[in-house]
Amino acid sequence: MQMLKIVALLLEYPEKALWEEREELCALVAQRAPMLQGFVDGWLGGALLDRQSEWCETFDRGCATSLLLFEHVHGESRDRGQAMVDLLAQYEQAGLLLNCRELPDYLPLYLEYLSLQPEPAARQGLQDVAPILALLGGRLQQRGSAFSQLFDALLVWADSPLRSSSVAAQVSKEPRDDTRQALDAVWEEAQIKFIDDRAQECDSAPEKAHQQRIQQQTMPQYLDLSAGGAK
Repeated sequence: MQMLKIVALLLEYPEKALWEEREELCALVAQRAPMLQGFVDGWLGGALLDRQSEWCETFDRGCATSLLLFEHVHGESRDRGQAMVDLLAQYEQAGLLLNCRELPDYLPLYLEYLSLQPEPAARQGLQDVAPILALLGGRLQQRGSAFSQLFDALLVWADSPLRSSSVAAQVSKEPRDDTRQALDAVWEEAQIKFIDDRAQECDSAPEKAHQQRIQQQTMPQYLDLSAGGAK
């Protein structure tokens, strides 16, 4: 399943080696994954430094377009930790050994794992995360990012009825979490009062301030995997 490896490579942070070997990659795409040709020509046609900056703007600002799959289902709950443990066990069973650089739910890593599986199992693996792929693709499409093409290509290959457009109504109602105001709200430090008229409230003041800031923070909705999607 060469296409899965190609998409995994294209979703990774742009490295110099990829630009040095772009002619070989373009030839491989033309032969094995022609549906990706338009994206590859456009992406590799830009300057490396520009693409590195664009990648960071796309995937590192906020969490709405994070490439960590379970971020869009579990957030920071305990369920996410258990889900990653289970996924790591699948990787180890398939002989895929990880270093400490990436979390198990990092999408390019998951695609690399699926590329090692028999085709039916690989398709099922993509279908299992199809709602997440559609959600990511929809958010990227709304932001005018060509990366949405990669997510639709995965959905097509998986024979999923979902597409980036399937969640257009949902993502159109979400507040952006990559704006300067939203990012400032995340990193804003809670104001701590060191002197208070009521001593018993001193200990709880920082916690209350933190909770209030989180409630006001711009955040995307987590994905409800039980909800169906239109074509």
